[in-house]
Amino acid sequence: MYLLTCRGLASSASRPGEDSWLKSLFVRKVDPRKDAHSNLLAKRETSSLYKLQFHNVKPEYLDAYNKLCQEVLPKIHEEKHYPCALVGTWNTWYGEQDQAVHLWRYEGGYPALNEVMSKLRQNKEFTEFRKERGNMLLSRKNQLLLEFSFWNEPVPREGPNIYELRSYQLRPGTMIEWGNYWARAIRFRQDNNEAVGGFFSQIGQLYMVHHLWAYKDLQTREDIRNAAWHKPGWDELVYYTVPLIQEMESRIMIPLKISPLQ
Repeated sequence: MYLLTCRGLASSASRPGEDSWLKSLFVRKVDPRKDAHSNLLAKRETSSLYKLQFHNVKPEYLDAYNKLCQEVLPKIHEEKHYPCALVGTWNTWYGEQDQAVHLWRYEGGYPALNEVMSKLRQNKEFTEFRKERGNMLLSRKNQLLLEFSFWNEPVPREGPNIYELRSYQLRPGTMIEWGNYWARAIRFRQDNNEAVGGFFSQIGQLYMVHHLWAYKDLQTREDIRNAAWHKPGWDELVYYTVPLIQEMESRIMIPLKISPLQ
C-alpha cells in the first residue's frame, strides 16, 4: 500500500496542476511587498544614517590608537560645518580583542555622508590622522545602517556603563519578520533603561542587525536578561526569532573618555 502511494505521488509529477498544488505544501509563502524593508522599518521622522566602524588594532599600538582618536575625533564631532555626530566610541573588552568600535550619525542621510567625506578629504589634519592611524591597524571594516523605528534613539548618557553590541546575521528575506517580532519584544527590555539603539544594515554586510545595550556591570547585565524570562510573552518572541538567525555575536565594550555614551 505504501509503495502504491509513493508511485501515485511520483506519477502526479507529470501533471502541472497537481504538481503546483504539491509544491505549495512545502514552499514557504511570502507576502508581496511594494516597498523596500528600509522604508517599512526605519524611522520616518528622521533621515539619519549611521556608520559603524570596526578597527582591529595591532596589540602594541592600542594605547597610541586610543590617544590619537581622543585627540582628533572630538574635533570632527564638534565642527558645526560637518553634519555628523559621534554617537559612541569603545574598545572591545570581551569578544574580539584589540578592537575599536565607532558609531557615527549623519544628519540628513547620504547627502550628509557625502558632504562630510568631501570636507574631510580636504582637511590636512584628518589626512595625517588617517595615515598615522593606518600604520596601527591590522584590518578595518564598516557598515552603513538605519535605525529601527521602534527602538530607542541613541542619546548621550552618563556612566560608568559597559555596553553590549549584539550582532545578528539574519537569513535573507527575514528582516520584516524580525522587525515585527522585535517591535513587541523591545517593550520587555525598557524597565532598566538598558536599550540604547537598534540598527539594520544598508551597505556592507547585508541582513545584519545590531542591538546596543548599556549596563552598570556584567552582573547587572545577567540579572536584567534573566528577569526578562519571567515576563509573559518574552519566551514566545525568542522562540520565533531564533530561526531567523544564521549567526550571532556579542561584544562587551568599554567607552573611551570622549564617547558621548559613557
